[in-house]
Formats: sequence, C-alpha cells, structure tokens
Amino acid sequence: MLTRRTLLAAPACLFLLPSRPARAGLGEAVERARGFENLHSLIVQRSGVREVEEVLRGPAASRPVNVKSVSKTLVATLLGCAVDRGEVPGVGAALGEVAPGLIPAGAAEAVALITLEDLVTLRAGLERTSGPNYGAWVSSRDWVADALGREMVAAPGGRMLYSTGSTHVLGAVLAEVSSQSLLALMRERLGAVLGEVPAWTRDPQGRYLGGNEMAVSPDGLTRFGEMIRAGGLWEGERLVSAEWIAASLVARTRSPWSGLGYGYGWFLGQAAGRSYALARGYGGQVLAVCPEAEVVIAITSDPTQPARSGGYFGQLQTLVEDILSTG
Repeated sequence: MLTRRTLLAAPACLFLLPSRPARAGLGEAVERARGFENLHSLIVQRSGVREVEEVLRGPAASRPVNVKSVSKTLVATLLGCAVDRGEVPGVGAALGEVAPGLIPAGAAEAVALITLEDLVTLRAGLERTSGPNYGAWVSSRDWVADALGREMVAAPGGRMLYSTGSTHVLGAVLAEVSSQSLLALMRERLGAVLGEVPAWTRDPQGRYLGGNEMAVSPDGLTRFGEMIRAGGLWEGERLVSAEWIAASLVARTRSPWSGLGYGYGWFLGQAAGRSYALARGYGGQVLAVCPEAEVVIAITSDPTQPARSGGYFGQLQTLVEDILSTG
C-alpha cells in the first residue's frame, strides 16, 4: 500500500507518478537524466497525464525559476496575441510602420524595413547583442536604441542571427501598440497557463527585458506547453489562435549551431518520424512539445552554467528525442 510514510521514504530525486504505468524506455531515459549534474527538474506529460515529475535540485515544480531565453518563445506567443487582436496588422508589418518612435536617429535606413517576422525569427540583420556582445548591450543607456543602432551585417529576413536585442525590440513594440508593459501583457494574456509571473529585469527606460530573465515555474511551463499542444486552447478558453500556433511551428530559418529549424520563437526538430517544437534557454532550460505524440516535456537546469549544443544541451536534446520515441 502506498502510504504517506512510504512516500516520504521514497527517493526525492525521482518520482514516476502512478497515474499510468511508466514505459520501460521512459524509465531508462529518466534514470539517465538523474546523472546530469546541472539538471534541476524534469516533467513529462502524455495526453495531459503527468507521467514523470522529478525535482533533483532547486525549488518545487510550483515555484517560478529563471527560464532564460525560453522567454523568447513566450514573447513570440504574445506577438500572436497582438496579431489576433488587430494591434498589429500582421507579421509582415515593418518597424517603421508600427513603432517608428523606437528607431534611433542615425540608424541604418534598412532598420525601418525590419518586419515583426524578422524580429521574431531572429533575422533582423543587425549585429548580434547576444554572446560576447551581451555585456556591452545591457550596459548601454538605451537597449532598444543600441540594438537598432548596430551595423547591418545581413539583409533583414536573411540568415538567423541569434540576438536577445531583436526580441527585446519586439517586446518594446508589443508594449507600444498595446499601451501596456510586457509584464502586464504576460500576466493578462498568458497568466492563465503560466501562473505566477514575477516582475523581472527592466532596461534603463523601464521596459521589461524581452527575451531573457523571465521566471516561470516548471508547472507553468508544462501548462503553457499543453496550451500549445491544444492549438491555443486552455480549459475551454482560447488564449491564442490555432492559426498562429500552426504558423509558429513552420521553420523559417535554421540555427547555425544546433542545426534545428526555427519558427516563431520555437526551435523545430524531428524524433521517431514526429515533429517537435523546442523552447530553449541558457543553462539548459527546455520546453518540448510534440502534438502528434501528445507529449509535453519541461526541463529546468542550473541557469548559471552554459549548455552548448555540443555539450549539455545536446544531451538534453537527445533525452527529449528518446522520451518522444518511447510512445
């Protein structure tokens, strides 16, 4: 008999929920995950049923944690909400059309032609603010002006240039057209699934950072993934249109590092002949959604340690694909 005493005596680091018998392959994958030193939590749901909840380190699955660049996927979804509401005419709208006041004096002429799709797919063409440029960017007096005032190193809509500055500009646009802060938008439009959304980093002008440093609980990430899997519905309420979800999961470019496709805020891959979408954050923060397999996987990790495609993130990607292959 399963009693409170036996529950308390069970290893806290691994708990396969009894709602459904664990598949042998799933158990093997989770056992392997236990050896990842940076792993904090792992949740696996299939058809809306939680099969695995493992908390190795860090707070409980109900507590918000820094999800790093998974924030980009959340901001991308808010763009879908803005399109649905008619706050912007569509992803083809140019920056000079929807928010000309954000463009700094002296910016390249092509900046006004950057579209919302260019921003959400990280193809703005501007010199990156991420990687070795990140520190100087967040030390600048105006993060939006700094990002948009950088040299054009590619044509807008061309190759992928992973840059938090692009998503920060997108967040600034969404705040501008809605007359609400990014925090207010996140709470109002996605709060039903995300749960508690604490205030996070703001730039010198008071704009919430678009694309990094948001805190969301592993439970909240899982609910968000289930909403995506359901085509934008959550408990009978439509949070974002099915058309936006479908468009988000179409590859528009490809990551030069992982080789994964990239849509509207989602990395896109294949496992066991099924397509899956992946939100990815520094250190190994991951949300994977596979609508065909009806699987959602949420992973949180130490946010202070790097997770490169050839290292820890590669291990997590393999873990995700192995879990998706067990169905």
